[in-house]
Amino acid sequence: MSTALLTDHYELTMLQAALQSETAHRRSVFELFPRRLPEGRRYGVVAGVGRALDAIERFTFDAETLTVLEEVVDGPTLDWLASYRFSGDIWGYGEGETYFPFSPLLVVESTFAEAVLLETVLLSIYNHDSAVASAASRMTLAAGDRPCIEMGSRRTHEEAAVAAARAAYVAGFAASSNLAARQRYGVPTTGTSAHSFTLLHDSEGEAFRAQVASLGKDTTLLVDTYDVADAVRGAVEIAGPGLGAVRLDSGDLAVLATEVRAQLDALGATGTRIIVTSDLDEHAISSLAAAPVDGYGVGTELVTGSGHPTCGFVYKLVARESGSGELMSVAKKSVDKISVGGRKYALRRRTTSGVAEAEVIGIGHRPTDDGDDRALLVPLVRAGEVVGRESLADARARHLASRAELPVASQQMSRGEPVIPTVHE
Repeated sequence: MSTALLTDHYELTMLQAALQSETAHRRSVFELFPRRLPEGRRYGVVAGVGRALDAIERFTFDAETLTVLEEVVDGPTLDWLASYRFSGDIWGYGEGETYFPFSPLLVVESTFAEAVLLETVLLSIYNHDSAVASAASRMTLAAGDRPCIEMGSRRTHEEAAVAAARAAYVAGFAASSNLAARQRYGVPTTGTSAHSFTLLHDSEGEAFRAQVASLGKDTTLLVDTYDVADAVRGAVEIAGPGLGAVRLDSGDLAVLATEVRAQLDALGATGTRIIVTSDLDEHAISSLAAAPVDGYGVGTELVTGSGHPTCGFVYKLVARESGSGELMSVAKKSVDKISVGGRKYALRRRTTSGVAEAEVIGIGHRPTDDGDDRALLVPLVRAGEVVGRESLADARARHLASRAELPVASQQMSRGEPVIPTVHE
């Protein structure tokens, strides 16, 4: 399907006016960036890059789309849109990269007409996916080596759920419950049963026997529908000491996990894992670090960005062609909504031991690499053709490497300032 209508009305009225004033074809540079991190966050995570590239490729105006716009813009504008296809260049931070205030996450260079139309769809994708990935990164950091499973589909819009599963996977989640994410993006999926399955049967034991018979002894049995201790005892009796896992979804999870671990070990099920769910966020996960927990299922807090459902990214014109044909800087000066003019370049300044020291943004030129630094902008689209598509495995690897080079303070779950400053050169 075309993505051309995933935009705002004013993008097209601006286009119409620019076509009439003969400014629409001026060479322009737009930038997608954050003015700040969500309050208290120490870093953010870029996600949605692959989805944005798909959206750019499908941003065309077919006959059906143009019909919708007949009462929005005039005839000449409709004629121009009929042949629209983005033909410019785009550079951006790779998916999974960490970011900081004023990081130039996307640099879009083309004509004003071509580039302005992409504003809304790019912001929609980046603001949502990066919010989820930023929360997911904090959760996987708090979880350490224990796997996290994304389980938030029922807590958000059905399409947002698919994007959230993808973004969480980029930021280190091991799997999702969402099958559409498996189909579209290859995200691993997992799941066994809910309380309704237990309640369906005449007894908890019958439910356990049915699940084990169907899914095998390595399955995960939900043990808090009635009495946890009775359920654990019955689960091991039915599945044997080789039971894969039990899941706790309510109560004081730290206390329950400790009690269940002791009970499992006493029953000989020393290898049976304990998975916990129930409105977890990064702080709850961190508080369970000392508990005998083997994995976490996270839903609502993940898909809503753990209190920050958007990143506050903006998309601004930062340079445009002058009357003499030169590229000149332009910038918004409104109070609290400033932008920094000029075409940007970015690198991560690092110490000789590889620890990040600063986000260095060059205005109109590339910052000097002192030998230990790392360039951040990579080509995504060249002359209208996507050149930056990559696998989710590459994005996951980039995220782990980028997060690992941040100062130790990035690992703290408490509120704080960005762990490195942003410096404009």
